[in-house]
Amino acid sequence: MPEPRLSRRGLLAGGAATAVGALAACAPDQAVPPVAPQPAPASGGPESPESSAGAATEPFDGLHQAGIATAPQTYGVFVGLDLRPEVDREALARMMRLLTDDARRLTQGRPALADTEPELAVLPARLTVTFGFGPGFLTAAGLTGRAPEAAAPLPAFAIDKLRKEWSGGDLLLQICADDALTLAHALRMVVKDARSFAKVRWIQRGFRRGAYTQPAGLTQRNVMGQLDGTVNPVPGTAEFDRAVWVSDGPEWLRGGTTLVLRRIRAEMETWDAVDRVGKEFTVGRRLDNGAPLTGRDEHDEADFEKLNAIGFPVISEQAHIRRAHVADPNLRIFRRVYNYDEGLTSEGHADSGLLFASYQADVSRQFLPIQRRLAEADLLNEWTTPIGSAVFAVPPGCSPNGWIGDGLLT
Repeated sequence: MPEPRLSRRGLLAGGAATAVGALAACAPDQAVPPVAPQPAPASGGPESPESSAGAATEPFDGLHQAGIATAPQTYGVFVGLDLRPEVDREALARMMRLLTDDARRLTQGRPALADTEPELAVLPARLTVTFGFGPGFLTAAGLTGRAPEAAAPLPAFAIDKLRKEWSGGDLLLQICADDALTLAHALRMVVKDARSFAKVRWIQRGFRRGAYTQPAGLTQRNVMGQLDGTVNPVPGTAEFDRAVWVSDGPEWLRGGTTLVLRRIRAEMETWDAVDRVGKEFTVGRRLDNGAPLTGRDEHDEADFEKLNAIGFPVISEQAHIRRAHVADPNLRIFRRVYNYDEGLTSEGHADSGLLFASYQADVSRQFLPIQRRLAEADLLNEWTTPIGSAVFAVPPGCSPNGWIGDGLLT
């Protein structure tokens, strides 16, 4: 009788892992009802950071679009739209002028044109609106056969179980804010003005730790309990600029970036069955402080050569951090990850996971090599399933008198 075979999930779940260690900005405003000023704090004293957070703004105009190097906000929503068949290059330009005007106003705490609820725009709460162009957008813009690989769909991976309702799209809206009501209002305003040109294909909502829940700058945890984003390029550094911003290729994309958005379901019921040793062995990091298994602190360099007492690597050959490791900082990706949670099934099982937003200058040189290694042999694949995938070219920012995409469409 043949001996029973253990799956990787069974091995780790049982703890056996221990054996191996819009309009242009100058257009006249449409009249809107006056917005009442916000009351001062009840104490009459200086505003606290918490009480003033709603008025905080992020710049809209500039070399790069906001919402990328911007410190991640508490809430994020990603919207994929499909262009209507009749939309051509001229219509794309009209749409982007209109949507840019909406975004410019709303992010600075001003109502959009024809905003019927202008009071909801008063507190921008660090609102950002970021636009990305998919393959269909570039085709409608007249780039058929000349579109950059930046927007090409990813190749198929064996671990993928992609669903149409979470994949693809011609136009991306990424809207983020520290307040859920601000985000909901901005989403409705922008999508309302996009409806004449496009239909909503999918919408994905995400969240992170709330503002002031923990000190700024700390790595946040995902729904699986892991610190997510430890080895990440730091905005404002030369390393970040080289890894994220496009510096060659089509002129209209220089100063922009590319976005790969992957919806990754977390198999929480089986992950819950794994003991702490198995979880740490799978990831290659301690759960309490995120330190690599060969170190003491989160940002210690992982020692992939270190062996345990019986001669096996302390960090497994198939541990997530080893498979995801990139030695050259210029080839790293910038992760701006949100959690998602869609509630419970009738049996009480969670439908949750990650909205994995990866920004990089070149998908083929940076993202794909990492994803191929992960798909080939990552222990974490036993508890995560990619169910959505989309790729977008994210154009650069614009001047105060310009609009997003003007370098492509004019």
